[in-house]
Amino acid sequence: MSDVSDATEPGSYFVANYPPFARWSEAAVPAVKAAFAAPPANVPLGLYLHVPFCRKRCKFCYFRVYTDVAASDVERYSLALAREAATAAAMPAVTGRVLRYVYFGGGTPSFLSVKQLERLVAGIHESFGWDDAEEVTFECEPGTLSEPKVKALKSLGMTRISLGVENFDDAILEANGRAHLSAEILRAWDWIKDAGFPNTNVDLIAGMVGETDESWDATVAKTLALEPDSVTIYQMELPYNTVFVKDAKGEGRTVPVADWALKRAWVDRAFDRFLARGYAVSSGYTLVRDPARVHFRYRDMLWEGSDLVALGVASFGHLSGVHYQNEPHWDPYLAAVEAGRLPIHRGLAPTRRELLVRELVLGLKKGRLDTARLAAKYGIDPLVEWRDQWRRLEGEGWLARIEPEPLLTRQGLLRVDSLLPAFFEAADR
Repeated sequence: MSDVSDATEPGSYFVANYPPFARWSEAAVPAVKAAFAAPPANVPLGLYLHVPFCRKRCKFCYFRVYTDVAASDVERYSLALAREAATAAAMPAVTGRVLRYVYFGGGTPSFLSVKQLERLVAGIHESFGWDDAEEVTFECEPGTLSEPKVKALKSLGMTRISLGVENFDDAILEANGRAHLSAEILRAWDWIKDAGFPNTNVDLIAGMVGETDESWDATVAKTLALEPDSVTIYQMELPYNTVFVKDAKGEGRTVPVADWALKRAWVDRAFDRFLARGYAVSSGYTLVRDPARVHFRYRDMLWEGSDLVALGVASFGHLSGVHYQNEPHWDPYLAAVEAGRLPIHRGLAPTRRELLVRELVLGLKKGRLDTARLAAKYGIDPLVEWRDQWRRLEGEGWLARIEPEPLLTRQGLLRVDSLLPAFFEAADR
């Protein structure tokens, strides 16, 4: 299928990995442990830290997050992250390797206090360190920031700050369960700009409940006025385990989210406005102001097969070609970490062909695919192996060209996630 249905129905369309998570299982845990015990792979190494705390749970959120937590629980979890880092760093596949990138995600990493952040970072440096990392990303929710916290993030070595703005309309923010309001965005941005981070990013979501042409255009205009180094724009989806979907199902109604055609039109319009201001398209979701200076090291290395050590409850990692996920619930995760064990819950050992498909579909999200790199790495020419798929996408108007490397049209780029299953193995489509 080359396109999603027009209505925004419950379910996930975003392709985050391959093979699909539905195939991951506890049966693969021994393979994950063997990957950690194996000699180090000759690929870049990254580190992901999941901070699962939020002031509120957004109504569209499907991540593992906790609200209304006690200070003692936050402290216990922060200590567990540092302990898990020490356990992972001592494994043969990891020990002695240099981190190329670090990513603090959530949840809300900026939920932590300055003292908690300082202790956490100190603990990570004891086991991993990231003095040679090319990029250290830190996600922030505007209302959790203060000027001292922003300055602390800079002094702790964060090089890329990503601010979860989503929208500038207060009524829309409230309707979608966001914890912050627009005044907090502007206040936080002033602190971020004054701190002088090498890379600043603003996250937006097109098609939140209550969105209109006018509100979307205003959000784009206000984001342009901030002049971020990059902007990320996602199209609203409705995964099953969200407040929106659960409430609607219980009440026998649908969630009033814009259809896909309208969301694509909004993102298309935003792309045009950013391009007119000198930005360049970096992926189906991302624009950058200065491509020569602003890079996404974590994205590019991860999508090209880097190792990623994942820390924290429910977090996802990739080591020596094996996928894995940590324990998805609080008690089992903490019990494993505090006992000095890796908190592995499930995993998957893909075939070499599946790893090729993974890099193909993730790479295509950037709008063009370096098929020569994939052919050299895997010994299979994607242009030949998937000739029929490329021709079909070109015939439907989603590809501008196939050779020398496939290039998506703008409309293909805006619906790229719906195009990717065409390249999946038959059982996964």
